[in-house]
Order: sequence, then C-alpha cells, then structure tokens
Amino acid sequence: MSNALYDKGRNAFATGDIDWVNDTVNLYLVDTEDYTVDLAAHEFLSAVPAAARVANVALAGKTAVAGVCDANDAILSSVTGDVSEALVLVKDTGNETTSRLIAYIDSATGLPVTPNGGDITITWDNGANKIFKL
Repeated sequence: MSNALYDKGRNAFATGDIDWVNDTVNLYLVDTEDYTVDLAAHEFLSAVPAAARVANVALAGKTAVAGVCDANDAILSSVTGDVSEALVLVKDTGNETTSRLIAYIDSATGLPVTPNGGDITITWDNGANKIFKL
C-alpha cells in the first residue's frame, strides 16, 4: 500500500462533509499488525481497531490552497506501544462511528517507528503536494 485517500473521505470532501481547515482533524499513529487498510470500504474511525491506534494528536495550522492540504508538523507526546507503520488522518466528531477517515500514509519519513516513551514528531512533506492533494 502507498499513501492514499479513503474513497469515502474523498466523497465527503466533494459533498462538503469534510472542511479541512475548520474541522478537527486528528492524526493517528497506527500499527498495521492490527489494522489492514481498505481504502474502498472503510469510512469511519471505528473501522480501525482500538488496538491498532498507538497514539493520536489534533492537527494545528491547517491550510488548503488549490486543493493541497497541509498542517503544522505534529508532535505525539510520550508515545508507548507497538511498532507503528502508518498514519491515518480522521475528521474527529468525538464519536468513532461518525469520525470520517481521510487519508492513509505509510511511506512517510521515519516509518516504521518504535515507540520508546518519548515524543514522536511527524514532519510533513514540504513538496508541491504537502500532506495530500485532492
């Protein structure tokens, strides 16, 4: 698998159900031993088992220019748990059965990562497509 948007997340952007800049978007550090991505079928955070969610943080400084979505680099604090091979971006509604999956990223610099109780910094790509491009 390589970095991609969830199909139902793309549809939510198209129908106005996701507002990248104004919605709360969380980043999840994910253990792929406990989660097998299905970009076509998975729609909500509830599709990602709790055991696969190693850490999370809300993104800050989100921007969208010409369909290119970006945010400030993210810091996951004091992370412990399983080796993590992917990142999942989610529109957070406060309920995992309505929190929409947006993007699956497994080729970011530093992945996989082995948590050791310290902070993990996620540095987003500064290229033309930033985090992702619609």
